[in-house]
Amino acid sequence: MTNERRVLVHPDKVSLAGSVAARFITKMLDLLDAQPVVHVVLTGGSMGAAVLEAVAASPARMSIDWTRVHFWWGDERWVPARDTERNDEQSRVALLDDLDLPEGNLHPFPTSDSGLTLDEAAVDYAAELADHGVDGMPHPIFDITFLGVGPDGHIASLFPHRSGIQVTDRTVIVVRDSPKPPPERLSLTRPVINASQRVWLVLAGADKASALGLALAGASRDEVPVAGIKGRRRTVFFVDQDAAAEVPESLIARDY
Repeated sequence: MTNERRVLVHPDKVSLAGSVAARFITKMLDLLDAQPVVHVVLTGGSMGAAVLEAVAASPARMSIDWTRVHFWWGDERWVPARDTERNDEQSRVALLDDLDLPEGNLHPFPTSDSGLTLDEAAVDYAAELADHGVDGMPHPIFDITFLGVGPDGHIASLFPHRSGIQVTDRTVIVVRDSPKPPPERLSLTRPVINASQRVWLVLAGADKASALGLALAGASRDEVPVAGIKGRRRTVFFVDQDAAAEVPESLIARDY
């Protein structure tokens, strides 16, 4: 089993989104040829949506049996259902609503208007993860986990200098003091993310260059949370030219 980190650089955001979408479709076809069900973790943000929009625009997406794909999310804002700030709503608009998926294939975090408290919502999502756990693990083995990276190096809702990145005894945490609004959120923990077969980090813009450079240089995960993320088989940073400004030439891959 390989365990690699690669940085793939693209000229701009448009080509970045298109390339990741094409690789995603190809990998999904490979995975579905080899196993009955695939589990994917989605992310929000502009690049997360751009990748899904590029998938939606590709005729090749029709080759995928989406009824065998389960979608999860790495984190979520504690706001009402269908709120445009929710990551799951952005994913639905970009792609998922067009796929005619069985409702049981979608696993969004609970919403603030669900009748649950924030703490109850974390327990609820942990239970849903456990319902799909395999090999004695309290969660699925995600085949592909998409992550964005903030300018401060945060991933999901695991932020620098906060305790979330250090949690190892839970699958889901509550965040009440997010430095990025809104303050209340739910997030998968680092061990769950790192149990993924493949982690695909998609980031663009000069404001991400420092965090990426620090992560690849071996910064502390407490200082730069993305530094503590690594998939079981492979970790790929899909970046545009601006975000790659501080990546050593030796770490840039020439092919996938």
